[in-house]
Amino acid sequence: MRQLIIARKDLNMSTGKLAAQVSHASMAFLSHMIREGGLQKRVSLDTEEIERYEIMITMDPAIYDDWLCGIFTKTICEAKNRNQLMKAVALAEAEGLAENQDFFLIRDNCLTELEPEEIGEDGVGRTLTCIGFRPLPDDIAHAISRKYQLFR
Repeated sequence: MRQLIIARKDLNMSTGKLAAQVSHASMAFLSHMIREGGLQKRVSLDTEEIERYEIMITMDPAIYDDWLCGIFTKTICEAKNRNQLMKAVALAEAEGLAENQDFFLIRDNCLTELEPEEIGEDGVGRTLTCIGFRPLPDDIAHAISRKYQLFR
């Protein structure tokens, strides 16, 4: 099992910005599972404030056993530009993967160093920076990543 992340090289992101975007891509599948899990609020009887959240997560045994309880293997590749990054979507879909379930497109809100390349329905400008996959079996990850080189 490995997590594949592909980041755009043409944006010339600073090291810190790149690290943040790749981190967003790495966390996307897990944060999606947490948000989609059965959320229950536990409230203090004394203060009536929320003490904690309890969330039920359902996870594939291979992801849990081989990745989460393993060594978090990741492969970070580079896409020359937006179009090449979007080709990863087509490759993923050809492998039977679905957006917002198996892979996540990461868009920066352009509050620091990037300029917006698209405006969302909410009126916020964003730039597509990377794609993050849930941990995948090596053969599927390699079927997608073989079209890309390691990020340098």
